[in-house]
Amino acid sequence: MGKKKNEPAQAVPVKRKSRAGQIIIRIFSALLGLVVGAFLYIYNMLGGFTFVDTPVVNEEDYSTIDLSELEGSGDTTSSWAEGGHTRVYVDPAHPIIHVDQKDPDIENILVFGVDSRGTDDIRCRSDAMIIVSINKADDTVKLISLMRDIGVYIGDTDESSSGSLDKLTHAYAYGGVGLMINTINRNFDLDIQRFVMLDFNSSANLIDLMGGVDIDVSPDEVRYANQTIAEQNEVTGSNAPFITSSGMQTLSGVQAIGWSRIRHLDSDFVRTSRQRVVATALINKMSSMDRLSQMAFLEDSAGMFETNMRQLDLMRIGINALGGAGNMSEYRVPGDNMYSVQQDPWMMILNWDVQLPELHSFIWGD
Repeated sequence: MGKKKNEPAQAVPVKRKSRAGQIIIRIFSALLGLVVGAFLYIYNMLGGFTFVDTPVVNEEDYSTIDLSELEGSGDTTSSWAEGGHTRVYVDPAHPIIHVDQKDPDIENILVFGVDSRGTDDIRCRSDAMIIVSINKADDTVKLISLMRDIGVYIGDTDESSSGSLDKLTHAYAYGGVGLMINTINRNFDLDIQRFVMLDFNSSANLIDLMGGVDIDVSPDEVRYANQTIAEQNEVTGSNAPFITSSGMQTLSGVQAIGWSRIRHLDSDFVRTSRQRVVATALINKMSSMDRLSQMAFLEDSAGMFETNMRQLDLMRIGINALGGAGNMSEYRVPGDNMYSVQQDPWMMILNWDVQLPELHSFIWGD
């Protein structure tokens, strides 16, 4: 009798444990499914961005060629009026030369615009060149503008470079994104391997997707900004309104790009400062969004820019950049009193012995 009474008491906890275990497994499986599903959604969504297959080779595998042998190439899909964009100019003769990352916690990415006047204008000069330096160890983002008229030795390697100085902006026209990145890495001793390229139209569309950016427009800037807005309206087929007053205001995409491209009011130094202001405003605005809004923005912006980063790279860098958006700083090359001017042809001649240590200190610290 005693044995039979004890039998049911032993069976009940086993069933309860079994049921509790099944519930935990189901909850865990559901959560895992949500995480995997969200990951795959973001992964596939980021796949909508235009990936540019840019070869990366070791320097010993690179074969030198003469600059006179360069030929332009590229293709387009649709006009700017139809929402198209200028394709990245990739010259097979100029792959990106592999450079080891100097600090595993600091990644330097080149974000640049091109001075094109339509989607068929592939082989053109680079315009805005901004190095986005992301430090995941201390959650900082640094923006470094490279002025287009800096005198550099253009070439993929020391052996292939020309013997005379030329403007940095010409490297992209001579040999595409590979020659431009190699030239920057060699002259400034940097470790750039990844890039993002936008044209005027794509940059404006990104800003419009964000709902515009807040810019403090000075009274003197209004007239000159409207001149570039009129030019962009003509080139892109847009109909953006002019800026009617000075002061802090929300600018549309065409207005903001027009403001950042003012050339004749002051100097190229101030112009690059305006470009950093727009870039900073974009990063700050996106970092202030909730995650759903950020995902919607990424999905809507797919196809507006071109990059050699894969989906996982975009996810990793995006997370690190947003983490450092609250601690951003800026720098410009050349720095004050670190260059002289050559008049014919007009070019900025850097004092490399002073400029390079300060640039490296800004990016990597002491």
